[in-house]
Amino acid sequence: MSNLKKHNIIVKDLSIGYKDKTVADNINFCMNSGQLCAIVGVNGVGKSTLLRTLGKLQPKLSGEIAINRKALELHSSFELAKTLSFVLTEQPASKNLTVQELIALGRQPYTNWIGTLTTEDKQQVEESLSSFLLKDLRYNKCHELSDGQLQRVLIARAMAQDTPLILLDEPTTHLDLYHKVQILKLLQQLSHNKQKTIIFTTHEIELAIQLCDTILILDGNENPSGTPIELIEQKHFEHLFPLEMVQFDSKTGSFKVNK
Repeated sequence: MSNLKKHNIIVKDLSIGYKDKTVADNINFCMNSGQLCAIVGVNGVGKSTLLRTLGKLQPKLSGEIAINRKALELHSSFELAKTLSFVLTEQPASKNLTVQELIALGRQPYTNWIGTLTTEDKQQVEESLSSFLLKDLRYNKCHELSDGQLQRVLIARAMAQDTPLILLDEPTTHLDLYHKVQILKLLQQLSHNKQKTIIFTTHEIELAIQLCDTILILDGNENPSGTPIELIEQKHFEHLFPLEMVQFDSKTGSFKVNK
């Protein structure tokens, strides 16, 4: 691959899916450190499949994925634990842990065999608690939390893992508008302030347009990527949904229902 030194993730001619079924292909994009990227598209287009493929949770069908100038398949599990962290939509099995204990699990790639936290580990946990407004909840059991609070804890655990790349599958699902904005603003701050590359799937296209540095549109054809302004100017959002039902207003960056 060319230009590997410029980007910490490059995807080239990627085809994703399962052994006998291609879900999406012709996927090409690259991202730098300090960027927040949303993957958007209609239901069933392959957003979660792409995210799982980027995280090596399922194999690609063809094409190339490189992280930190190295092909994804050449990363060992131990390397990946220090390279990328994953926040899935499934609820964690460890909800009986306290907030602080669950976040501390993010330090597992760095602890010794008995899991002893060093001073640096504890500092990372404290910073994660502070960044995601969780200090007052540190001793609460995770099963006592609201959906929005638990989502902040899961992202804080990913922050504590301190990887250059963070992948999140639908981080704002089941949240009200205030908490959707809160989560995405926190992700934006994390990517910009800590120079993390953060990629997440979402149906919140209008929020993504306002808050993301780049967007990848899975449309089953071109799968364009770029800054929100570039994608608006190139009219890619206008073809995302059937025009007889929903139209995109390029001036406001929002969708309007045809009455």
